[in-house]
Amino acid sequence: MSHGPLPDRDDRANAAAGTGLAAAIDRGLAILNSIIVVFAALALVAACAILSYSVLSRALFKAANYWQDEAAVFLLVGATFMTAAYVQQNRGHIGIEAFVGLLSPLANKIRLWLVDVATFLFCAFFTWKSWTLAHEAYVDGQVSNSMWSPPLAIPYSLMALGMSLLCIQILVQLALPFAGAKPFAGAKRP
Repeated sequence: MSHGPLPDRDDRANAAAGTGLAAAIDRGLAILNSIIVVFAALALVAACAILSYSVLSRALFKAANYWQDEAAVFLLVGATFMTAAYVQQNRGHIGIEAFVGLLSPLANKIRLWLVDVATFLFCAFFTWKSWTLAHEAYVDGQVSNSMWSPPLAIPYSLMALGMSLLCIQILVQLALPFAGAKPFAGAKRP
């Protein structure tokens, strides 16, 4: 359990102030992530509305609901994967804090950088597999096994695009310390 800001987290992990390429990409990602979060929030509200409609129409009118579950799942997949870069940007993921207080600030920075490298390697593999799935689904014309039969390229593409953004976000976080970029001074702590 932590009380107060953690020493291994910047005020805003990737809101870099500077003029380098990494800082410019970071600012662009921050804007893009903010836009994506708004659309993801709308997708979550839409998924809730669709599922609520499904329950009510089935209970009250005995109506068939062959499309509602899949539509909600597609919206949830999109919202989850497309916002992964935003979560990484703000270091909103779950972390184990056992070593933070035991290590020096330099050791914590090195630890965080190494965790980011390992995370990038895993996410890069996941991204590659996601693009492979999306391509196969598109080329083969794969559809779901329901009566509605929407193309599977839709969720696979959202997954691949979200993972690609996450990889770019992690690469920027890895590059910022070497680019000499500093976090914005006015950023708020989470």
